[in-house]
Amino acid sequence: MQEISGYQSIALDIAQRIVSGEFPVHSKISGRSLLASHYHVSPETIRKAIGLLKDEGIVSVSQGKEVTILSDQAAYDYITKNNYLKSVYSLKQDLQLLLQEKKQMDQKFDRVLNDIIQFSDRLQNLKMYNPVEVKIRENAHVIGKTISSLQFWQKTGATIIALRRGTHVSISPGPHVILGDHDILVVVGDGQVYQRTEQFINTPSEEHPEQIIPSSSEP
Repeated sequence: MQEISGYQSIALDIAQRIVSGEFPVHSKISGRSLLASHYHVSPETIRKAIGLLKDEGIVSVSQGKEVTILSDQAAYDYITKNNYLKSVYSLKQDLQLLLQEKKQMDQKFDRVLNDIIQFSDRLQNLKMYNPVEVKIRENAHVIGKTISSLQFWQKTGATIIALRRGTHVSISPGPHVILGDHDILVVVGDGQVYQRTEQFINTPSEEHPEQIIPSSSEP
């Protein structure tokens, strides 16, 4: 691709030199002189450039490789046509770049959208674990009992993550903590955890229920 672009550029440059009068009509030039004095490219590249000009009727080439300028008008037409083609090619290149950028942007958009969807799904799944607070009322049957003796998780499905007693907060209280009235339990669980925990905790001692939910294993 670089070589094609190179010899086409050289052909255009020679045509411009013909139109400007630097290479007058009927004058003769040689490929070797062009190569040595100006363009510093391979003989094959010069040969291809001269071949383009010959095909357009701008120059003729003798068997001795001597190049004769035939028409400055043909050279002008060639420049006009190829500047147009160059513009079309440039627009095509710009379009290809834009399409590539659009593809990359679409891929990035898809990744961000998937991340948003996945994150939203995680948030929805996490809603069931949002902590809720349940206050122990007076006369509740849990007062004076330890968490373990109450089989708290087995009967509520709630996991105690903190206990507030006045201004003091215990994080993840152990199973031997004794519950008191006005304690506030911070628990997590499914969407019904507050209702089950509230019912279990604050049922009066003479009416406290048996196991509320079945459980297979404690988390």
